[in-house]
Amino acid sequence: MRQPPIAAGSPAPRSAAYQIGLTALLSVNFGFVLFDRNASSFLMPFIQPDLRITNTQVGILSSALSLTWSIAAFGVGVLSDRTGSRKGLLILATLAFSVCSFSSGIAASFAVLLGTRLLMGIAEGGIMPLSQSLIASDVDARHRGLAMGVAQGFGSSFMGSFVAPVMLVAFAQAFGWRHAFFIAGAPGLILALLLAWLVRAPPRPAGAAGAPGFSAESLRAVLTERNVVLCAILSVLLVSYLVVCWAFMPLYLTRARGYDAATMGWLMGSLGISATVASFVIPAISDRIGRRGVMILMPLIAVLLPLSALYYRGPAWEVAAPFVVGWLVTGVFPLFMSTVPSESVAPQNMATALGICMGTGELIGGVLSPSIAGYAADQVGLAAPLWIMLGLAALAGLVALGIRETAPRVVGLAGAAVARPTGSIG
Repeated sequence: MRQPPIAAGSPAPRSAAYQIGLTALLSVNFGFVLFDRNASSFLMPFIQPDLRITNTQVGILSSALSLTWSIAAFGVGVLSDRTGSRKGLLILATLAFSVCSFSSGIAASFAVLLGTRLLMGIAEGGIMPLSQSLIASDVDARHRGLAMGVAQGFGSSFMGSFVAPVMLVAFAQAFGWRHAFFIAGAPGLILALLLAWLVRAPPRPAGAAGAPGFSAESLRAVLTERNVVLCAILSVLLVSYLVVCWAFMPLYLTRARGYDAATMGWLMGSLGISATVASFVIPAISDRIGRRGVMILMPLIAVLLPLSALYYRGPAWEVAAPFVVGWLVTGVFPLFMSTVPSESVAPQNMATALGICMGTGELIGGVLSPSIAGYAADQVGLAAPLWIMLGLAALAGLVALGIRETAPRVVGLAGAAVARPTGSIG
């Protein structure tokens, strides 16, 4: 399908230094969002006995945050496309998630903690659609996959999956889990100031000169684009894989496998090392060889993680090896949540497409899967969530077979507006 032409009189491209700085700042910002989001999972071995909550309630806490996260992802994406606002909404959301983290630290019951997680999802859900829309507007298309991978995966993996379990578990052991939540929320205040100071508000997105803004017809075009639909399905499956692992792997490692809290923290931290590397390596590979093949292969490799946790009985450092390899699947998250959708729709609809792909994954996968996994764990045992992870990964690899290639280098459409058809499923 043909591309919409680049608008006449489009603003000059941002400098390379600005593009690198923007990507780095957005990556750090989202890193602390995931640090904060994952805090309750890594602290759950301390929270659960203190507040006397069941495995089902553990799942509900994760589901609740995913529910409001998904609503915010879609709602903020649409609001951003309607108003043209990116920077202001991003700053407001960053401030809000810090306040919610502080509130989690004073929760005295399951009900109060549930309320804080619901509010946190509202605060955090719109941050990544807004961030990736800024990347799509201001970063050279030839490096879009890498930039989106770093923005979404590098900081979040390093801070949310590596630093968070190690630091938060150690801090909780020394000072208590409540104080750990205060640590998780503080950086957001500083980051909001940096966003206000350093980020330049992009022009209102438009696919061509005089192109209309977001409308009902725009929404229909997004919802009937095959890549958007398939990316939303992948989001459901792999977000489910992710949140089930976050919610129940710490409990499985400490209770079913008998590891102490510190060893569990390092094993979960190994996932952060894997995801940090995957965040730039996997998208960069997709820039060169294409998105589709990478998106098929990585979910199939992800089955190694639950299988090793279930069956490998070597020392902890050896268990970490298949954990690291399996968790490389996180490198495709920016592809199906951001890169492929942004390359498949008109520019004025990007935030909406990203919000749909991110929000659907959270709404269906993030909300339902932890509760289902928690119920299964109460009925059958803590191994049940790991079997659910295995099935989700295998199915995701099959769904990715239907993705249409969009990488500029592969499809031969290098330029500022690449592979953004306006057609429908087919």
